[in-house]
Amino acid sequence: MTTSATTAGTTMQAIIQENYGEAENVLRLGQTGRPTIGDREVLLRVHAAGVDRGVWHLVAGLPHAVRLAGYGIRAPKTPVPGREVAGRIEAVGGDVTLAVGDEVFGIAEGSFAEYARARAGKLAPKPSNLTFAQAAAVPVSGLTALQAVRDRGHVQAGQQVLVIGASGGVGTFAVQIAKAYGADVTGVCSTAKADVVKSIGADRVVDYTREDIADGGRRYDVILDTGGNRPLRQLRRALTPRGTLVIIGGETDGRWLGGSDRQLRAVMLSPFTSQHLSTLLCSENQADLIALTEMIESGQVTPAIDKVYSLSETIAAIRYMRDGHARGKVVIDISDASHR
Repeated sequence: MTTSATTAGTTMQAIIQENYGEAENVLRLGQTGRPTIGDREVLLRVHAAGVDRGVWHLVAGLPHAVRLAGYGIRAPKTPVPGREVAGRIEAVGGDVTLAVGDEVFGIAEGSFAEYARARAGKLAPKPSNLTFAQAAAVPVSGLTALQAVRDRGHVQAGQQVLVIGASGGVGTFAVQIAKAYGADVTGVCSTAKADVVKSIGADRVVDYTREDIADGGRRYDVILDTGGNRPLRQLRRALTPRGTLVIIGGETDGRWLGGSDRQLRAVMLSPFTSQHLSTLLCSENQADLIALTEMIESGQVTPAIDKVYSLSETIAAIRYMRDGHARGKVVIDISDASHR
């Protein structure tokens, strides 16, 4: 049984994707049918959607390993892209405890639209001190950062932590969460983004255009690499003898592995060294969304948002993020779209 609010119409405005490729070539704004939901799902009226790095990978279908992971070999299985979401519940399945009208944030299927389907277990009440746009910036990037700091890095008070890519979506959360755990945090970024990293609480900033993190001047107990492409040997030189490296992402031009080969090498090498070399596959779950909410409502973590685009500007938003311009998160505001 599905419980819903009274709404007119069965179509919605959405970003539609029928093939893999660059956003400007394969995405268009159009009308499509509203999603239907199952017993453990909800229908959301989307107010805002986050643009994380994974969006570009799923739109482009690169690296090819993405397609083999179940997203569609020749074309995307989901015709509407976008996963990070914040909005109000429009309808609920029979096995859902959330209620129509609840304001939530989390992970959805096809969030670049007026309405999106989501599993109830991947949603949580929206932090009371955030707007919808701010809340939409949190789910994927915040969950990834939390699990990297807490579960893989095992960050503790007093440790020296290095965050590579500290000005990005995951990096801005990782800096703040590591600080909340009591660490001394160094953020790595470009000259133009140093002010952002300082503003979110980093104890010091390394400008990678001027300094080498492995010059021997400082060693770190934990290194969180949020999408860099530095060789393992360089990262290991910057670690303490029993330090922990967490590779959260990797960006290369490899069409098949796209940088994940570096992660595989780290995992294979780890048993043969005193250093702990690991990677992270983010777990999308309600409990950790609630943990993030507690940190946000206590003031320990605040989403760093660079730009907010409209739904019709989604291609520009993805391009801006893809080209490395973003200082924090990019968000799509869908609250002004014409709900039918």
